[in-house]
Amino acid sequence: MLANMASSLIIHKRITTTVAKAKALRSYVEPLITKSKEDETNSRRVVFSYLNDKVATAELFKEVSPKVADRPGGYTRIIKLPTRLGDSADMAMIELVDFNELLVKEAKPKKARRSRRGGGSKAAAAPAAEAKVEEPKAEVAEEVVEAPEAKTEEAPVAESKAEETTTDEAPKEEEGGEEKKEA
Repeated sequence: MLANMASSLIIHKRITTTVAKAKALRSYVEPLITKSKEDETNSRRVVFSYLNDKVATAELFKEVSPKVADRPGGYTRIIKLPTRLGDSADMAMIELVDFNELLVKEAKPKKARRSRRGGGSKAAAAPAAEAKVEEPKAEVAEEVVEAPEAKTEEAPVAESKAEETTTDEAPKEEEGGEEKKEA
């Protein structure tokens, strides 16, 4: 059961199960992920012997191990969910930490913090950051103003072309109809 759950976790990056199974799965998967950091034949064979799934083993070595290469441990996260309705079992979601797109995007800005010991560099950096923010806003406003003008000019041209095609097509159909009647 743990091998199947580990394969599903590696392939799907997130699965929902009971809390007890999630805790057991964590202790089963994390050593395999650590082993996958070394891409050698022996480590591939050892991981395959635990997973028994070629697809999961290949994905572990191709996608997962490069993302967790600099992480010393703690590759999975267990998030508790509400109890299951049928039997009131405690549910949890276990996921690979570096593959949650929402939390990865939020974590990147947090790394840009400045220390309190920076001194005068804060004061110089703050106005420069504000100036950078203001410039793109001005450009966006200009683009928005230009875009409606272009659309209004194109619309009458398109309508006149449509009118010309309808007037040209109508006589052709009539001529063709007359030819059929004569024949």
